[in-house]
Amino acid sequence: MSDLAIRVENLGKQYRIGGHVQQYQTLRENLGHNLMAPIRRLKYGKPAQDQIWALKDVSFEVKKGEVLGVIGRNGAGKSTLLKILSRVTDPTTGIAEIRGRVGALLEVGTGFHPELTGRENIFLNGAILGMKRMEIEKKFDEIVDFSEVEKFIDTPVKRYSSGMTLRLAFAVAAHLEPEILVVDEVLAVGDAEFQRKCLGKMNDVAQEGRTVLFVSHNMSAVLRLTTESLVIEKGELVFRAPTSKAVDFYLSRGFAQEGQRIWKSDEIPQSAAPFQPVSVKILNREGTVSDTVRSTEEIHLEIAYELKEAIKGIRVGIYLLSTRGEYIFTSFDTDEPQAFERLTVRERGKYVSRCTIPADTLNEGRFVIGVNASSYRIKSYFHDDQALIFNVDASGAPGMHWAENRMGPIRPRLAWEIEAE
Repeated sequence: MSDLAIRVENLGKQYRIGGHVQQYQTLRENLGHNLMAPIRRLKYGKPAQDQIWALKDVSFEVKKGEVLGVIGRNGAGKSTLLKILSRVTDPTTGIAEIRGRVGALLEVGTGFHPELTGRENIFLNGAILGMKRMEIEKKFDEIVDFSEVEKFIDTPVKRYSSGMTLRLAFAVAAHLEPEILVVDEVLAVGDAEFQRKCLGKMNDVAQEGRTVLFVSHNMSAVLRLTTESLVIEKGELVFRAPTSKAVDFYLSRGFAQEGQRIWKSDEIPQSAAPFQPVSVKILNREGTVSDTVRSTEEIHLEIAYELKEAIKGIRVGIYLLSTRGEYIFTSFDTDEPQAFERLTVRERGKYVSRCTIPADTLNEGRFVIGVNASSYRIKSYFHDDQALIFNVDASGAPGMHWAENRMGPIRPRLAWEIEAE
């Protein structure tokens, strides 16, 4: 008997984009449209249809009991892969063999009927997984206790908040004992405590010998939970390795080695308009672009961008992260009230937003810069959470005369006083 849980061979998924959305038509309108079609083809030719491959020629195998991470940028094709494996959508090319029942958590409330209560949805999901009523009843109390929605278990799910729906959906997916558990990047909806709880449960599931596919942008979670990872880029499988190597490959993939990142046109989503990012740079004390800076010196950052139209309330800023995906700090160019009042409306044109990270702030190691442009609580124009990677050299930093690794991402020079009493 094969020890494979999943076998994927030459898998591809193609979508048509940019098509004209038609309104519902009457029978008379449909008949007239079809009768005129030959004339339109003669006059205008065959209409062009833009196609995009969300996945292309992907092949891999997953053994039973293996915990596999799937990482990549937004739009790389990760969610499409999981939807095919969960039988939500069919592939355009290739095959995917799934050996065992699949429990999937792809989006908040996936598989839930909004008109049914939480209790009814638990039994419905269990039935879809092929479980008997007695099996579901055996797990019911455990599911409700984990989800922490006992007070609302007999309320229709349509009245749940997104957080409540997520809690129940994850509890159902994790506790109804599927042979294969597929989890997309949905834990970001929950609070920090619930995320820790979910990750702990997923770890338990993995230790029970069940197969897990886990998609996340949280590299620390991927490193903690998975043994191997796939790196997906522009719909193609570009790397598979033990997770630590896969994460390093992913974080360095596409980063400029000289300390700057210039965005290509195909890397900028249409939804970013009228904001258009141009570049982000790391500059050393001399003002030279560099991928390595000293922790004892100021670090300068520049974000160049263009506004095709005037935007009200826009702010441009950075996220500083560790290579494990842990946030260190966030800063925007209008954090000071005076700057926001002066630039309430940013007119059309080219801009550069600059900031300085003070000396004696960062510890030695590698760091990631994420770039964000948004209007607070109104619209997010652009977000790249791995825009640029750079290195920090701690030569001359506090405590370097001790032959030890200092823990943590920051290494401040604190003023100590020693007094004998």
